[in-house]
Amino acid sequence: MFLQDFPPMGVYETLFKFQAASGSYMGDPGTHPWAQGFPLTRQLPGGPEIPLSVSFAASELKYPAATGNDGLRKAIAKYYNHFYGSKITEDNVGVFAGGRPGIFATLLFLQKDVDVIIEETEYTPYFDKLKLLNRSHRIVPSNPHNNFRPSISDYRKAINESGKRTLLIRSNPCNPTGVTWSGDALKEMVNLASGSDRGAIIDEAYEFFNGDGPVSAMQYISNIDESNIFVIGAATKGLQVPGMRTGWVIASKRHIEVFRNFSSIAMGGVSRPSQVYVTNLLDLDRVTQARKAVVKFYNEQRKIYRDGLASCGMELSTGDGGFYHWGKLPHGLTAEDFNQRLFKHKAAILPGTLCDMHRRGAQGPHNHFIRFSFGPIEPDAYQENMRILKDCLKG
Repeated sequence: MFLQDFPPMGVYETLFKFQAASGSYMGDPGTHPWAQGFPLTRQLPGGPEIPLSVSFAASELKYPAATGNDGLRKAIAKYYNHFYGSKITEDNVGVFAGGRPGIFATLLFLQKDVDVIIEETEYTPYFDKLKLLNRSHRIVPSNPHNNFRPSISDYRKAINESGKRTLLIRSNPCNPTGVTWSGDALKEMVNLASGSDRGAIIDEAYEFFNGDGPVSAMQYISNIDESNIFVIGAATKGLQVPGMRTGWVIASKRHIEVFRNFSSIAMGGVSRPSQVYVTNLLDLDRVTQARKAVVKFYNEQRKIYRDGLASCGMELSTGDGGFYHWGKLPHGLTAEDFNQRLFKHKAAILPGTLCDMHRRGAQGPHNHFIRFSFGPIEPDAYQENMRILKDCLKG
């Protein structure tokens, strides 16, 4: 074998196990994709129509620009300037094939003397990226002892212990816990990450999915060109088109130039028709409607499943963001054993061990925790879903 072995990222590890056990791909008709992080891809009540086609000229079949087409980059800049009062231009925007490649590129080019600061419970591929790129990092406690809610003081402590230049990484709202930093807390985090020896990756894939409405660090960044802050966004979740594989990084112009050069050798840009499609979704009237509809619909789903899961004996630690519930299984049941039961019903959850940035497996505090996704679930499936969950949770 010429290639070094590399395991699948956490979510895909579960997808492949599910496929082997059930003979189906999670998300196929008849399956219950509670392990997956995608939203409904149909029109939500009160929301805008999801286009099922896109028109483009023959010129859009040419190679795309390395950093993204001007039309999409301008639309993204206009979006943040309108909703969050930022003052960015298209030169502060780099387009990627989803959010993950943008995060990977940022960590790939991070200078070697920079220490990464990351929470103990976080989005599964962060661990894989840090390991693959051999990045020095420090863990901010996020576990049952603090109810998965670290404070800004915990971040300051990790920075002080590092004694180096530091880059904070945080998904906000957090995937998997749904804990969201907003208002003064988010402003304080931005201030903490500002300065020549500080920086941050703030992953806002779930920007729209917050109980009190969409939230972005862009509201508190006074001049991104004087910062080392990277704000990650994507059409995947809030705009409801994960299959378009279109994401972006908002950063200083000098950092966007690095991404442009990287794309020229490693990515070759993002599909131009996909960029045209997403540009249309960012029309300000349309996206205003989408933001309101997503918040209302998923707030309702979050409450319904919070009540349902709690009634099954699950101890929930979920915040008010995202479209997941994060909780501890009853009866001493482990997440892996729970999945073995669920597979028989063509269902699956994401085991909490895959969100442990220490990757301690069964020996860690995440062994009995799960991430339950209500993102792709139709409301009329609630009774059937609860029947399966209650059956598989029996002691």
